[in-house]
Amino acid sequence: PQIPSFLLLLLLLVVPEARASGYKTCPKVKPDMLNVHLVAHTHNDVGWLKTVDQYFCDAATLKAPTWKTSPCVVNILDSVVQALLGEPTRRFVYVEMAFFSRWWRQQRETTREVVKELVKQGRLEFANGGWVMNDEATTHYGAIVDQMTLGLCFLEDTFGKDGLPHVAWHIDPFGHSREQASLFAQMGFDGIFLGRIDYQDKYTREVAQEMEQVWRGSTSLQPPTADLFTSVLPNNYDPPSGLCWDIRCHDPPVVEDLGSPNYNADSVVAHFLNVAADQAGHYRTNHIIMTMGSDFHYEQAQNWFENLDKLIRLVNAQQQTKGSRIHVLYSTPACYLWELNKANLSWSVKQDDFFPYADRPHNFWTGYFSSRPALKRYERISYNFLQVCNQLEALTGPVANAGPYGLGDSAPLREAMAVLQHHDAVSGTSRQHVADDYARQLAAGWGPCEVCGAGPGDVASSAVRNMSHPRLCPIINLSSKYPHLKSFPIMTVFHGLDPFLLPTLASVFLLPWHQVVDHLVLSSREHPPELLFTGSAPALGFSIYSVTQVHKQNPQTGSSWLNPQKSQSSVLVIENEHTRAVFDTHTGLLKELENRDKKLVLPIRQAFFWYNASKGSGAYIFAPEKLDALPVSLSSETHLVKTALVQEVHQKFSAWCSQVVRLYPGQRHLELEWTVGPIPPEIGFGKEVISRFDTTLETHGRFYTDSNGREILERRRDYRPTWNLNQTEPVAGNYYPVNSRIYITDGNIQLTVLTDRSQGGSSLSDGSLELMVHRRLWSVDGCGVGEQLLEPGKDLKGLQVRGRHLVLLDTTQAAAVGHRLLAEKEVLAPQVVFAHGGGAPWTHPGNRRRTQFSGLRRELPLAVRLLTARWGRRTLLLRLEHQFAVGEDSEGNMSSPCDLGLENLFSTFTITHLKETTLAANQPWDRASRLQWTPNTDPDLHTPASSLDSAAITLQPMEIRTFLASVRWNLRGVV
Repeated sequence: PQIPSFLLLLLLLVVPEARASGYKTCPKVKPDMLNVHLVAHTHNDVGWLKTVDQYFCDAATLKAPTWKTSPCVVNILDSVVQALLGEPTRRFVYVEMAFFSRWWRQQRETTREVVKELVKQGRLEFANGGWVMNDEATTHYGAIVDQMTLGLCFLEDTFGKDGLPHVAWHIDPFGHSREQASLFAQMGFDGIFLGRIDYQDKYTREVAQEMEQVWRGSTSLQPPTADLFTSVLPNNYDPPSGLCWDIRCHDPPVVEDLGSPNYNADSVVAHFLNVAADQAGHYRTNHIIMTMGSDFHYEQAQNWFENLDKLIRLVNAQQQTKGSRIHVLYSTPACYLWELNKANLSWSVKQDDFFPYADRPHNFWTGYFSSRPALKRYERISYNFLQVCNQLEALTGPVANAGPYGLGDSAPLREAMAVLQHHDAVSGTSRQHVADDYARQLAAGWGPCEVCGAGPGDVASSAVRNMSHPRLCPIINLSSKYPHLKSFPIMTVFHGLDPFLLPTLASVFLLPWHQVVDHLVLSSREHPPELLFTGSAPALGFSIYSVTQVHKQNPQTGSSWLNPQKSQSSVLVIENEHTRAVFDTHTGLLKELENRDKKLVLPIRQAFFWYNASKGSGAYIFAPEKLDALPVSLSSETHLVKTALVQEVHQKFSAWCSQVVRLYPGQRHLELEWTVGPIPPEIGFGKEVISRFDTTLETHGRFYTDSNGREILERRRDYRPTWNLNQTEPVAGNYYPVNSRIYITDGNIQLTVLTDRSQGGSSLSDGSLELMVHRRLWSVDGCGVGEQLLEPGKDLKGLQVRGRHLVLLDTTQAAAVGHRLLAEKEVLAPQVVFAHGGGAPWTHPGNRRRTQFSGLRRELPLAVRLLTARWGRRTLLLRLEHQFAVGEDSEGNMSSPCDLGLENLFSTFTITHLKETTLAANQPWDRASRLQWTPNTDPDLHTPASSLDSAAITLQPMEIRTFLASVRWNLRGVV
């Protein structure tokens, strides 16, 4: 319902003194009493049991026969706004911009003005403010930053400084990463509120009154840059027992009529006072917070608020009638935090993270680290493609709008990627039809950004077209668009320098305009044949090649069919000048890995195993029936392929598990391309498949994983740094999220495995590493999704998944730099796309179109990466990051501060003005101010100064600096 215009005038007169947003609008408290801050809120999953559309409940959804049983976010927001107008002391907190922005677009101007005034007065407060409340285990830091930027900039554009969230609100993610804390701190948040932490951790904190502390999010960034005050909520994010008055709750309403047989006011007040007193014993100040709401609450907001009104009035009346020292009030997370800060206490410091999470014994939420591996990979590929799309859009500028094609729109993919960061999306914890819808959103988002769209509005197509040649098509669409090619269309390799594998159906040769590329190889494998060639592209740019079919035995090209044969050799080896891998000729398994440069030889055995799932396993929970994993096979059928450009060992472990171990010339890592599935249905509750590496390294129970793709954390088996662990699950309780890499070391030799998506991993015995690659379960874990994790696949017999692990052996000192750089390349792998039409016409000697383009005039320093380059809010959004941590490069200077000149750095434009912002680009850096907290370990902290010069900037180790740039275009003669 729309709000009548006359109510707007009434609202403006209700609270005339509240004219400024932020902490100045916070309600008054009583310093000599226990102040109970009631936070009315709703938690709206951006997809979970239902799709995003079904939860929002737009007009199309409302026509469905089941709409009455589904919560509707549109109803929640309508109802809350109306209820807030009914009583000026009421306050409400909202979080997910994916829903709010959609609701906002549907409102009339009168309603918008009312909402703006509610926000200005602090009665409607935004917490977190991201597009979604993102997962923290399976997300890459770049995607987190993108989705937070999308939501926070929407708030800034819509409400100005009035809509600025002061606190992060991560009440539902299933464990919390240290990198997330660092990112939030760099976005300017004053604190974070957590709902779910391990039950043993929570009990220890309650006893020690450490439910609140300072969380140090980085070991590299100088405190307090990455410090974030952290508060653990008492009831996850639910109301206290017996005090829930939503239509989805079963607690009776507050009845204060003495003549009513349902009178309960005295008992409700007494219960509340007991709850408050008990909770106060676990916190350090005379302020406590109670969450009054839960999943999709407040569809009938008046019912909730009326009961809260009564509770507040009845409890506060006890101060006069019975001398109570408890004061209860409507509040918000930010206002509660403000009172804690004014207490001026010193706080303990946390330096690890909150993984893994268990909510009770034997119930570790570590299965979702690997659930839905295909969706996890699709999300990672889409992140890559979005960056390419953004960069091309940024580099092309006004030229892309010229002529009949015009600039496209990367916003749909940006929004789809933001949705995928939700803690029930990329995590793999939604129902199947919702997971399908997430994939649909990504596919739809690729459309306007995609380089082979039928219309003129595709970003990458328009950009590359203006720089080079006609419309392009992604390689992933090649087989469907060109099933019987005699000649490949023009091919563009964007931003990369690696060998490429292309699916094809015939022997071909590669022609980069006027020069024939040497060393072409076409190898036939168990999957479709592939063309292998060495391709390259400049940084932030692309190279163009054409590919033409020739006779299968053309002597000029030397191309031929290479059918892999079963190895008859007594020695099964693949090797190049840097790396040597030896396989056991009897079992076909890898048995030795050698780094020839460092003269390191490590006995190693790699194979696939599976855990037999128990009844408690599910999309969230990893609960193996036994501690020991069973081998898929003790040996593999093995085939060897050796060519000038690649050497491969093909291993078949079973009908549903195979692998290609691959090594290219010049490559310092071993590539393991695994194919797993469909996992067969057998007696039991399912299989959870791992790839395991067993070595002779003495690791003393320690291994190392990345945090959202950035800094590294040490893990210790059966150990937690901040409490004495009672380990109830020796397997699942030692699993951690692996977003990009995991490694073990004995202090001298390091074995690292890089992943191409987020996976769960561990080291369950010294010298061993394992990564979970696939899981199929016939059980339900009872954590809410209520559906088996079966993933039907195309033929409804189960999902087949293919992925890559990159294995590196090096000295511990040398490993950090090379392994980090390779991990980043794996995340942002080259994009290979094709143009419509054949390749031959583009080889004409008179054709003057360029074959190579770079958006940079000079290469960036090795320690620096361009994290973001895209149009944002009428200016160019640039993020530059230092890739290395303090002390990470012990042999060189990669861990030192890095100076970077920005003047004339980009080839298509010149920066004329720079404005530095916080990480999410929604606040000017020089005007952002955070609350200061006093850690009890180092009271002399200060915020380091950051200098900005239009010509040069300095990046400290692990620092990300964000800028909005005005530019002058230099496109004449460049494209």
